[in-house]
Amino acid sequence: MRAYVGITDYDWFSFLSNRPNLDEVNFWKPGGKSGFKALEPGGLFLFKLHAPRHFIVGGGYFAHFSRIPASLAWDAFAEKNGARTREEMRLRIAAYRQERIGPQDDPRVPAPHPQRPP
Repeated sequence: MRAYVGITDYDWFSFLSNRPNLDEVNFWKPGGKSGFKALEPGGLFLFKLHAPRHFIVGGGYFAHFSRIPASLAWDAFAEKNGARTREEMRLRIAAYRQERIGPQDDPRVPAPHPQRPP
């Protein structure tokens, strides 16, 4: 079985780990330009924290990949995006991209989509 290790931040992980009944999460990537070909559906998708923590904190099975506008990611997954609100998600995207995202902007985010193991 192939596995992929997705690097994530502590806020995303902490927010989602406090919601143990979620059946899936949306692991969006802030860059918005790359695709995702590392796994076939059913592959193991692991979550590893950024420095300084450097350890794997969870995982799931890869379901599918989409490159979608942030608004659609929010409409489809809401808090499963790892944020309390749509605006919080937009602010995280802007912070990671180190650029301003205007109120009318709807940045596209690559979103590998893992599901919780049964």
